[in-house]
Amino acid sequence: MVSKDSCRNEIRAAIRQLSDRCLYSAAKWAGEQLVGIEQDPSNFTPANTRFQRGSSSIRRRFSTNESISTPLPSVGFSQAATPLPEEDEAIDGDFYLLAKSYFDCREYRRASHVLRDQVSKKSVFLRYYALYLAGEKRKEEEMIELEGPLGKSDAINRELVSLERDLSALRRTGAIDSFGLYLYGVVLKEKGNESLARASLVESVNSYPWNWSAWSELQSLCTSIEVLNSLNLSNHWMKEFFLGNAYQELRMHTESLAKYEYLQGIFSFSNYIQAQTAKAQYSLREFDQVEIMFEELLRNDPYRVEDMDLYSNVLYAKEACAALSYLAHKVFLTDKYRPESCCIIGNYYSLKGQHEKAVMYFRRALKLNKKYLSAWTLMGHEYVEMKNTPAAIDAYRRAVDINPCDYRAWYGLGQAYEMMGMPFYALHYFRKSIFFLPNDSRLWIAMAKCYQTEQLYMLEEAIKCYKRAVNCTDTEGIALNQLAKLHQKLGRNEEAAFYFEKDLERMDAEGLEGPNMFEALVFLATHFKTHKKFEEAEVYCTRLLDYSGPEKEKAKSLLRGIRMAQTGFPSMDLEHFPI
Repeated sequence: MVSKDSCRNEIRAAIRQLSDRCLYSAAKWAGEQLVGIEQDPSNFTPANTRFQRGSSSIRRRFSTNESISTPLPSVGFSQAATPLPEEDEAIDGDFYLLAKSYFDCREYRRASHVLRDQVSKKSVFLRYYALYLAGEKRKEEEMIELEGPLGKSDAINRELVSLERDLSALRRTGAIDSFGLYLYGVVLKEKGNESLARASLVESVNSYPWNWSAWSELQSLCTSIEVLNSLNLSNHWMKEFFLGNAYQELRMHTESLAKYEYLQGIFSFSNYIQAQTAKAQYSLREFDQVEIMFEELLRNDPYRVEDMDLYSNVLYAKEACAALSYLAHKVFLTDKYRPESCCIIGNYYSLKGQHEKAVMYFRRALKLNKKYLSAWTLMGHEYVEMKNTPAAIDAYRRAVDINPCDYRAWYGLGQAYEMMGMPFYALHYFRKSIFFLPNDSRLWIAMAKCYQTEQLYMLEEAIKCYKRAVNCTDTEGIALNQLAKLHQKLGRNEEAAFYFEKDLERMDAEGLEGPNMFEALVFLATHFKTHKKFEEAEVYCTRLLDYSGPEKEKAKSLLRGIRMAQTGFPSMDLEHFPI
């Protein structure tokens, strides 16, 4: 059993080693999990109660109602404890300190040069890591200098070839540690050798599981559940964090939530877990719950910017203009030169209908991070609103290049080609989006409408798509109405009546009215009158009498016909029918 104290000791040692090797992003993540571990209530003092939340939205779901002042039982993970990492000996002390100073000042080539003759694994890693970042820095400069009219560039990291050669030789001789294996995996991934990259990263995390950067790179290479299940990973609590994230990226949100619930046993106050849980709930379209969780997250971490772009998407979907304005102002004051901040401001202008300004901020986000997926997708949406279809297609294609598994970009491409009157192309992209998210009713409805176009006119295929949409819980009720209309068009009145009744039940349950209800009532009244089911027909006609205008006149006409068809009911009795 791995206890909370054991986790604390492991993370503290990991933070020191990760920071010492300039892996600051992984060190920051580890630090957040360290303070996310529930503290011993007996040690609380006024100075260290920052994370004494009244009740986290996750804790409300997964924990008991015990007061925080009540001593909590000892909890942990049922896994074998991992030996704490040993500190490296200061073999290259002075040279390493100088190189690290250069590295922190972003003088990567100087840092690499200082360590050229050093032999310790610690120095070897920093030397090659600095060389890799020097190549990345130059690549970014070339991307700006050589950028084409569509924002594309053929710039590459020119250090990758030499890095792969040197790191491969070090691996063969065993002169490489887990950090070197991590860097080797990154280099292989950049060169497109995904299979070897996965093997190197798995070896890295198995020998040193506290490097979250290595887990993140490994997750990006797990494009299917089959690939994920094929990984030979050691049993460590860091693996649970990895699986939670991997399941989420593979749209396995129920499994992801279960992993984060399990991790709550120790990391009860982790902002990271709360944000990841909110992401999963967002994908399940539980916007009210997501909004509550992000509000609490901002109260606990008021200067947080990461993940807030997702919060802005929720506010955008709910058309909460005031809340989105406040969030945009807040992140602007915190750090306006973050891609997330630009994306949030872009969402605000989009909600206000100022699409040109929205595009400007999405472009600014991409200047800061060319691979910022959300900005490409959202910019595509804006171009669709502006009727600039070619620009929208280019934006969506750039999103697909970054992440081929992003259903939003494929769906956007389908919409764009549908707008251009090219249903065959649109159908191809809608199928792509459904492949990555088969349980979303909106995608099935979009594909069904594509089948209904004049060029295709494949009504049977459209019916199949609408049935799938109904099975995927179509909250907007579009599928039931369309199924009824299509069956009516094909002369299948029994099936049409079935779906009209289902749609009517849905509208009654939700308290909705409108043209769809009038259409359903008229069809059902006429259908049952034709089949001499006069009682059912009268029920629907009576409901039509509650309307004014042509609906009421239609109901009177139908009732007159019913009276004439019924034996012993003269048609003149309609004049005495209570209205």
